[in-house]
Amino acid sequence: MTKLASVHHLALTVTDVDRSVPWYVRVLEFEEISRRDDPEKGLRKVLLRAPGDGFSVMLVQHAHVERPPFDERHTGLDHVAFKVGSFAELQRWQERLAEYGVTHTPATPSRTVPGSLVVVFRDPDGIQLEVWAEPE
Repeated sequence: MTKLASVHHLALTVTDVDRSVPWYVRVLEFEEISRRDDPEKGLRKVLLRAPGDGFSVMLVQHAHVERPPFDERHTGLDHVAFKVGSFAELQRWQERLAEYGVTHTPATPSRTVPGSLVVVFRDPDGIQLEVWAEPE
């Protein structure tokens, strides 16, 4: 039997990697690992890695493509939730988001996982992101 070990990376389509990469680096503390531009295909990709466990996000820009703003109600990505280790750490994330002027919800009890708290916000393209803490 084969078994998947973990998620290597999550790829998100963005409208402008030059705008999105600095936001993910500054606000979410990701580190840029690699960058690939393929002008022939009109494609730009930047791989970012979170500190610690190595969770990665790839930001992908497709040139010359018109697309409507992000809408989680369409088939595809709904949101991305990042896990933190404690409610205190979640509080520090709320403070960080406020410090960078990122509009976000206050820590709210999850309706999906009782006892968990979640903070919801959006990236520069409107993609819904969450910081999630489970009961300690």
